[in-house]
Amino acid sequence: MTPEFSVAILVGLAAAVEDLWRRRVSNWIPASAFVAGVTCLAIERGWRGALSAIVGAIGGFCVFLVFYWLGGMGGGDVKLMAGLGAVLGMENVIPAALWTAAFGGVIAAMCIATVAVRNWLIREPAKARPVRNIPYAPAIALGSWIALLAKV
Repeated sequence: MTPEFSVAILVGLAAAVEDLWRRRVSNWIPASAFVAGVTCLAIERGWRGALSAIVGAIGGFCVFLVFYWLGGMGGGDVKLMAGLGAVLGMENVIPAALWTAAFGGVIAAMCIATVAVRNWLIREPAKARPVRNIPYAPAIALGSWIALLAKV
């Protein structure tokens, strides 16, 4: 197991648990991922590794920033992808974002189905609740892990 994969597992688990429990991702999680990613890649590949980590963080941030602007994603998710982008490096950010989108679609469909079934069981429109605040950190974690596993 590479140091990058170990960091991605720890950061992904911390972010997923917090997002599922509190529906937010604290700033220390993506900040830790960024520092660990730059450090690991710099030790492994020198200045080119550090540059790859920084470009990966910028790429991860930019990919999800559009969805944040459109209101479909929270700021913590954008920062998490930036932090994990540093761990992934520039060569793995786009595959991770694509895997994340796939897992995110599955999680969103499960949340929508759960709310629809719950609303159908209630059968009272006044008590029915819409789908809000879908936790996206588990999808980001899974997408990052798959992208790193595909590299090995």
